[in-house]
Amino acid sequence: MTPFSIFVVEDEESIRYGISLALEGKYRVRAFPDAESAIAAMGEGAPDLVLMDIGLPGMNGVDALKAMKGIRPDLVALVITAYEDVATVVSAMKAGAFDYVLKPLHAETLEVHVVNALETIRLKKEVRDLQERYLRDNVPLFIGHSQRVREVMEFVEAVSKSPDTPVLIEGETGTGKELIAAAIHYRSPHFRGPIVSVNCAAIPRELIESELFGYEKGAFSGASGAGKKGLVEQAAGGTLFLDEVGDLSTEAQAKLLRFLEEGEFYRVGGTRVLAVSTRVVSATNKDLGDLIGKGSFREDLYYRLAVVKVGIPSLNDRPEDILPIARHYLVEFCRKFGKSVTGFSPDAEEALTSCRWKGNVRELKNVIERAILMGKGQIVRREDLGITRGGAGASTEMRATGGLSFPPMTLSGVDLDSLQESFDRYYIDEALRLSGGNESRAASLLNINHHTFRYRRKKLDS
Repeated sequence: MTPFSIFVVEDEESIRYGISLALEGKYRVRAFPDAESAIAAMGEGAPDLVLMDIGLPGMNGVDALKAMKGIRPDLVALVITAYEDVATVVSAMKAGAFDYVLKPLHAETLEVHVVNALETIRLKKEVRDLQERYLRDNVPLFIGHSQRVREVMEFVEAVSKSPDTPVLIEGETGTGKELIAAAIHYRSPHFRGPIVSVNCAAIPRELIESELFGYEKGAFSGASGAGKKGLVEQAAGGTLFLDEVGDLSTEAQAKLLRFLEEGEFYRVGGTRVLAVSTRVVSATNKDLGDLIGKGSFREDLYYRLAVVKVGIPSLNDRPEDILPIARHYLVEFCRKFGKSVTGFSPDAEEALTSCRWKGNVRELKNVIERAILMGKGQIVRREDLGITRGGAGASTEMRATGGLSFPPMTLSGVDLDSLQESFDRYYIDEALRLSGGNESRAASLLNINHHTFRYRRKKLDS
């Protein structure tokens, strides 16, 4: 293991030499008589730890610490002072010092402070390595190589550094807004906390407030005798993802605004103020500006949700990503269904890239799932995709028909659960498409009630 590197910044030569002598052999040590030379040396490589006198000639230790933190925000520093000057020590701690050491220095005391500081660094590195390993192994990717996708991922990397800045994700249905929310969460400092997803359009408007903020015993007819934690509380220390945030009721919007501004809320029927720390990431496929103009969405809430915002491009605006995405899902569904399909025929690839994907990536995923499940060959053919030329007055337009066929029953059997899931997914997606995303109307088209529709849709998405 590479030894930790330490900068010793001390104007008194005897003390500087003594500290360096005590640390050499265990750590990589560089010594400086003033802050300016230490800061300049950080251009060659920042240390893990800085031991710095506060009373330096020229730039003092507190100002030097601020400058060093500007270069390396995670720098750990121990400040040294000749006497316990409370005001100076407080200033140093506010500037980001880990701890302080009093002169005259004693080797044993100094060693304890250094070991404690380096243990903090070690733990931070361990968490960072764990986070990176988790990201490599578990977090789904936002697939694509186009310039627009690269810009979105650069945004994710930048915004993820903050643990609590609200983010608004805008994009059409099926573009992958939930993947972006997950990517932000798992790259944030609170990646070990929960990510709680809420589809605001799938919860009846009269229940959304109690679902988000919970309720107390006896808050309303049918309320649990023990009360209930809301989704906001469940997301403590992590991320609350509000999908279709434009469907929130005006009452829920008011409570959400208070929570974003104060970090506090009341449960329904409660009188006790509750405080929770969580990042709110919201998403919408609607024009919130239009909703604000109609008076159905609060302008002040919009500005709190959209501290930073990103637009997810339509799949039709990045056609070069269609085949990479299709190949990704081909591998995924071959593994799921135990198939050994190797790729797409040229005419299947042409059909995929020519199609207008109204449902974006979600629609493409469903088409590939059906093709792998129902197909019989080693490659996916055009007819396996169910994509045909059609549409009144649009003979050259391609569209996904989603036509279903069923595999024959043989002695080797069929996977009935997968067939049922594919069947349900197709008709639920088609009902939503025909109803313009309105769940109540989609449920009516399927001749089921709204609650059953929401249950089946949630089960498919889980």
